[in-house]
Amino acid sequence: MNEQDNVPAKHSIHWFRRGLRLHDNPALIEAVKGATTFRCVYILDPWFASSSNIGVNKWRFLLECLEDLDSSLRKLNSRLYVVLGQPVAVFPSLFKKWKITALTFEEETEPHGRNRDNVITSLAHDAGVEVIKKTSHTLYNLQDIIQINSGKPPLTFLRFQSLLCVMGPPNGTVNKLTEKLINNCENTVQSDHDEKYGVPDLATLGFDCANLNKIAFKGGETEALCRLHRHLERKAWIASFETPKMTPESLMPSQTTLSPYLRFGCLSAREFYWQLRDLFKKLNRGEEPSLAMYGQLLWREFFYLVARDNMKFDQMQGNPICVQIPWDKNSTALAKWTAGMTGYPWIDAIMTQLKKDGWIHHLARHAVACFLTRGDLWLSWEEGMKIFDEYLLDADWSINAGMWMWLSCSSFFAQFFHCYCPVNFGKRVDPSGDFIRHYLPILRAYPQEYIFEPWTAPESVQKSAKCIIGKDYPLPMVNHHEVSQLNADRLRQVYHHLTLKVSSKFKKTDRY
Repeated sequence: MNEQDNVPAKHSIHWFRRGLRLHDNPALIEAVKGATTFRCVYILDPWFASSSNIGVNKWRFLLECLEDLDSSLRKLNSRLYVVLGQPVAVFPSLFKKWKITALTFEEETEPHGRNRDNVITSLAHDAGVEVIKKTSHTLYNLQDIIQINSGKPPLTFLRFQSLLCVMGPPNGTVNKLTEKLINNCENTVQSDHDEKYGVPDLATLGFDCANLNKIAFKGGETEALCRLHRHLERKAWIASFETPKMTPESLMPSQTTLSPYLRFGCLSAREFYWQLRDLFKKLNRGEEPSLAMYGQLLWREFFYLVARDNMKFDQMQGNPICVQIPWDKNSTALAKWTAGMTGYPWIDAIMTQLKKDGWIHHLARHAVACFLTRGDLWLSWEEGMKIFDEYLLDADWSINAGMWMWLSCSSFFAQFFHCYCPVNFGKRVDPSGDFIRHYLPILRAYPQEYIFEPWTAPESVQKSAKCIIGKDYPLPMVNHHEVSQLNADRLRQVYHHLTLKVSSKFKKTDRY
């Protein structure tokens, strides 16, 4: 008898959540190793789709990611199994039905997801199923960084960067799943696969698709890798790297934008990192790039790290790293900001772009976040975070909450004296006002000198432009100069009180 005959057959499931790709997916490779049967599963809760506040553009992007993943697996004589339900209800039946012995998945970076994974791991162990998880959504294993920082996440980006200097570069990527790697696996795909396990469409999930806008981002790994290739074709920019400047062109969605693909894991952060690093070294005779070269990736990593063990990272109350600021509550003001009806064209154009395209430039995010919170409306960053979560393709729990705390001066830094003016900032970036005309066609006929402040235009100009301010387009909902000064004073008082509180705490400690 062959010794291998005594080895139990391996029947594995790879559970996709994020990490919707075949390249650099170590948990996926583990599922295939030595497997007799191998299935890729994505669990989709239709109730969550119809009841959550996630916008249709985000759901469309996800379904396109799943369709692309299924298409790639077809080329390997496999398929993606999309199962409707909740993981805790779905997995016990799948374990039994397919005689599963191994479950693999990408290690979760966020606390709520890790709690879910702990429940599924317990169910798997009860069913005699081995669980294998691998780091691949982040550059590093986040726990390794926490460990060298005395068991705590760093709370400043500067400290985080110093830790990375100690850590060294992240691990390299693993090989892409290929037909050769799964040649020894039995084909489990049946003729009724599409009926049972096909990717559903938006209508099936309860969305009204009648008036869907076409957006600049098509979901999936195939598109992600094409965009990465185009990004790296800009050799002159990479060779002489400097921080990108905001221009009128950069305000519009680009064919090299990668953030939505990193968020859904269609593109591996490590793949991006190593290709960028290797190209820079090639173009600069072996010179190592500075950490600034990886700015987008490192801020992403930093927010994942700080949020890793903080269940209340997306809240002010009970969040140990968030300054407790007495924000106002004003549902009318929030609704105007959300709808792009503040009366400030620069702000309103950005909010319109957000809902239409599912993306806005990172400095445009700064502008609308400042306006909602410490700059003008003095409303909680939590409200803005929820709106971004609904519409922004690249918003996820850690990065979205972290960015809003940062920009509202609730954590990470406190430069509340710097405020984005809803008029002058836009003028500097897009002097012609073409961005506003594109997203607010009601103002298209306004001349350049009035496009950012249409309420200052003479009545004759307003009539000529066929847009009367206060009737066809709203008057400014606040006086920026007045409220920004008032809010800066309020924030100074908050931080002054915080400083006194910390000082008092240290004095009490010194007594003992």
